[in-house]
Amino acid sequence: MVGNALTDDFHDHYGIFQFMWTTGLISDQTYKLLNVFCDYESFVHSSPQCDKIMDIASTEAGNIDSYSIFTPTCHASFASSKNKVMKRLHSAGKMGEQYDPCTEKHSTVYFNLAEVQKALHVNTVIGKSKWETCSEAVNTHWGDCERSVLHIYHELIQYGLRIWVFSGDTDAVIPVTSTRYSIDALKLPTITPWHAWYDDDGEVGGWTQGYRGLNFVTVRGAGHEVPLHRPKQALTLIKSFLTGSPMPVQSSTHSNM
Repeated sequence: MVGNALTDDFHDHYGIFQFMWTTGLISDQTYKLLNVFCDYESFVHSSPQCDKIMDIASTEAGNIDSYSIFTPTCHASFASSKNKVMKRLHSAGKMGEQYDPCTEKHSTVYFNLAEVQKALHVNTVIGKSKWETCSEAVNTHWGDCERSVLHIYHELIQYGLRIWVFSGDTDAVIPVTSTRYSIDALKLPTITPWHAWYDDDGEVGGWTQGYRGLNFVTVRGAGHEVPLHRPKQALTLIKSFLTGSPMPVQSSTHSNM
């Protein structure tokens, strides 16, 4: 199973710009400039002109969570976040019923605790290590990033590996449009046409389409990390994959209500 993942830089870029525009995050002018100055060739090493337009796009979008564009952003202070982390340590393993927009901040606080770094055997001899998500130090020096893994998908499909790709449809980082363009680039024959799937409450959980060797599933209202935003729907998705069953369709009970 692969979720909201980078697949092919060209199609991923194209889908991101389109998603930002169609959801109203950026202006018509910025959308046009992105398509002119960003060559879709590399996420890691884009041109200075592209970076400049991306900064404009970010300003236009405002203070939103790009990983989940319709949910609140985190406003917690460092102190309150640390307190929440310590409380959560006592309830580890329990699934929360509501999405916490400060999850990433809690993780940053947790992995920078001295006792946690000691337990993880972090080498502090060379200086204090600061853990951060999506490290810019790593990103800047990442020179061997594959620009496309489409050929790997073809190889895995050829050998009969069962592949499911899923996508939360409120993620603007690797949006559903990017994934659909990348899958289309594989040119796989359609086996099961596009249709809605339903959760246990009879509500539309998302949409799905089956291809030869690959099944694509979207999760309605989920962000970049699907289980974090829609745990119930994510469980249905995982169960279907593990049992080799298609995503559930609307039952006759719900359709007659």
